[in-house]
Amino acid sequence: MGISIDEKLSLKSIVNFDRYPIDRPEFADNCKKSIDSNGCIVLPNFLIKEVIDELIKESLENQHKAFYCEQQHNVYITPKDNNFESDHPYNHQVISSKGCITDDEVPDNSKLRKLYDSHLFRNFIAQTVNKKQLYEYADNLSSINIHYAAQSQELGWHFDNSSFAVTLLIQKSQKGGEFQYVRNFRDADNNDMNFSGVKKLLRGEIDSESLSMEPGTLVLFRGKNSIHRVTPVEGDLTRILAVLAYNSEPNISLSETSRMTFYGRLN
Repeated sequence: MGISIDEKLSLKSIVNFDRYPIDRPEFADNCKKSIDSNGCIVLPNFLIKEVIDELIKESLENQHKAFYCEQQHNVYITPKDNNFESDHPYNHQVISSKGCITDDEVPDNSKLRKLYDSHLFRNFIAQTVNKKQLYEYADNLSSINIHYAAQSQELGWHFDNSSFAVTLLIQKSQKGGEFQYVRNFRDADNNDMNFSGVKKLLRGEIDSESLSMEPGTLVLFRGKNSIHRVTPVEGDLTRILAVLAYNSEPNISLSETSRMTFYGRLN
């Protein structure tokens, strides 16, 4: 699909094109090489400063709409299995807690929505993660989510079900809220769950890497085989993260179970 001049001009009021020329195929090719090699790509100051300030204000104004939940789960996001011992990775429970507002609660005029809907941005993401085309979710909740993590809230160690994730940090916590990961920690396609490695990690016997992020940072992360977490937030400043979720096939909805778990409603 062709990209109009008006769309480019509109997106240049949001994205730092001087640093990240996402309209150039060679730039996306370099990003693809980076994510293929490292499992992630971090683009600091992807958003211009005025947009960051606007999104912080917008997110705080809408925070009262957030659905808060605390879950216990294993790193594979699967039910307990009584065929294994209680301390087996399939049965070891970690905690994830956060607030979330859903796509239908993001204002129509939000810069996040303009970015998410942009063909130029979507084409850049597709080329970077090696997908022919990307589509929004068919349900009205899952395409854009804003996550809020206040004092003591965290995301426990886990693997993603999706092949890639796109996030934008809107507001950084004073302390904690650190994104930690261990790359290529399992091989899901070959059913290698790396139970021994996961057990050592949960015992604190394996070191992890950290991603340093400031507000306005865009991150593309392959979390299907790289285990990751966000450490507990410390301080009065809420960590705010936007998740921009795409599918490689059209007409896909998040499962009803996941919608009830994460959003507390189906529509």
